[in-house]
Amino acid sequence: MKAKLLLGCILIGTILTSCYTEVLIEDDFIEDSAFNTDQVLRSHDLWYVDINATTGNGEVPFLQRAFTVSFVNGTVYANNNIVGIGKTGNGLGIDVGYYSTLRGTVEIDHDIDGLWGLDVYAVNSNTIELRDPRSNTSYFLNGYQTNNFDFVFYDNINYLLQEYDAWEKVFTSQEGALNDFDDENFLQFSPSVFRSSIDGIGTPISNLQWDFEGKYRVYDIENDETLKTLTLAYDFMGNDYFELYVINDSTIELYHPDSETVYEFRGRGYKEYLKSGKNSIDKKRQKTSNPIMKVKRSRKK
Repeated sequence: MKAKLLLGCILIGTILTSCYTEVLIEDDFIEDSAFNTDQVLRSHDLWYVDINATTGNGEVPFLQRAFTVSFVNGTVYANNNIVGIGKTGNGLGIDVGYYSTLRGTVEIDHDIDGLWGLDVYAVNSNTIELRDPRSNTSYFLNGYQTNNFDFVFYDNINYLLQEYDAWEKVFTSQEGALNDFDDENFLQFSPSVFRSSIDGIGTPISNLQWDFEGKYRVYDIENDETLKTLTLAYDFMGNDYFELYVINDSTIELYHPDSETVYEFRGRGYKEYLKSGKNSIDKKRQKTSNPIMKVKRSRKK
């Protein structure tokens, strides 16, 4: 049986004074304490919503949209974009509502989605479960501080690619053989297709002429969490294959093994998903599972 909330030992040395943690090791007190529920929710700056771990057939809309949520002095914050995560709103994202705590329960009054009562369970020292008792749906959240939160770009690379209106080429290495991709200066990614343009660097996004549209796919690499591969399906040159690296939340690197050329692309036209409006309502995270490619990285750093 899983115990509601984190055991007192998890909190020792992190969020409470030594005199108070001595009281918290009593399980009955943890079960009955609304105050301790709040302390658990506030024990990490960011709670990353591991959408692939979700169980149940229901949905809590604001958790389905968010990459992270935070609980601070009665206010709920969320990062609905992967871009800017850990930085927007001092790292916590945007204010999306209010919360109060009961015994092992948090009541969230979301600005758009209304009132929700969620049970809070402990999974381990860095993970909590928020369960919607009405639909028997559970979300699993991993705790991080804002200064050690950088892995999510690779875990959510598909969303990162889609959060800009276009990716503009800003660098091409001198090393590498000439190839057709040298002419491609802009890329755009939607959930299902990519588009490319050979328009000149600096062209306004609104003036871009998209010369080609095709399918793309991102792959996970066996035993390498900081490498993805990308295939672009071009009619005139078949599938083009790249190693995909994240430099930061606005810059990616594409390494073309066939020509040994390195390209850098920078995002333009950031699509911000706020707590209201068309984008935030339509945009929801879905469980994703990239296919596995059994290759070794060939990019030499």
